[in-house]
Amino acid sequence: MNIFVQIRQALQNNLPFVAYRKPNHTFISAFIQENKTLYTSDNYTESGFVFAPFNEKEKAILIPSKKAKFIEEEISEDILPSLIKNKQEINSNTVSKKLHIKLVQKGINAIKNNEFKKVVLSRKERIKVSNIDIVLTYQKLIKSYTNAFVYLWFHPEVGLWLGATPETLVKIDGNHFETMALAGTQQYHSNEQVTWKSKESEEQQFVTEYIINKLAPCCTTIHVGDRETIKAGNLLHLKTKIKGTFNDKISVIIRALHPTPAICGLPETPSKSFILNNESYDRSFYTGFLGEINFPQNKTQLFVNLRCMQIKSEEAIIFVGGGVTKDSNAEKEWEETVAKSQTMKKVLD
Repeated sequence: MNIFVQIRQALQNNLPFVAYRKPNHTFISAFIQENKTLYTSDNYTESGFVFAPFNEKEKAILIPSKKAKFIEEEISEDILPSLIKNKQEINSNTVSKKLHIKLVQKGINAIKNNEFKKVVLSRKERIKVSNIDIVLTYQKLIKSYTNAFVYLWFHPEVGLWLGATPETLVKIDGNHFETMALAGTQQYHSNEQVTWKSKESEEQQFVTEYIINKLAPCCTTIHVGDRETIKAGNLLHLKTKIKGTFNDKISVIIRALHPTPAICGLPETPSKSFILNNESYDRSFYTGFLGEINFPQNKTQLFVNLRCMQIKSEEAIIFVGGGVTKDSNAEKEWEETVAKSQTMKKVLD
């Protein structure tokens, strides 16, 4: 039976499931849970698929491999829907713009007052949708973002989320790990040479140094690769690969990395406090992480939950944000969130 048919059946039967396509892979994987129980994970020792919120004090949701059917299927372009070219963009409203600019400016002022070096500030945007075909929307994401982790996740007690994230939190095989420092954003233009301003370069260096310092106590070796530019949809980012070996439980590595400065700030404690006190909404699973844990054969691959949306009755809630430093411009930070929101908006009817 076609994997998309099985996903539709799981939705109709109100069964928890996740379907996902890893970056640059040609097959889709899925866990379809056999019951409607809400399982959670505390120490990440279980096997299955984990969906964790931004706030690490809240429970991570688990689809256990022992309680689910795992399926995998090769996909080809001809079974995916055609994308509408030059589709009119869904514009963000002026109220959201004023609020976000005010929030970013408050963050810039806090940085200049030496409260922290960087903070990642976000917003959510509500889009009215009617009779949305969830599986078709997911197929459009798969076709649009080949180099992202593209997922569709559902639990009847939690809700429905889907997204296309370019950022790996960590990949673990035995005592070896791989992660990345990802920061800096600009729009992609095919005919222009890519140049990065000091604001983006500094932000990316902050993230790299932070990750190295957090991993140092639990790692035996750490190797830092060269900085590179990667493309994710219509956006470009700066990325540095970091890998090495560790001598502790995987929960220690995960907790050392989450939340990363790419989704929270530097230092972590004051920047996170600023986010919780000023964003005026609950991020929930946005900027959390998700992926296979201890599966298969004790391998773990987790992704940061960026470029995502939650689907509710007649409504899509899109989450977007950006890193703020002392050199940030509030108006340009707003424009960056608008550019990032198009990742989700372009697949909505």
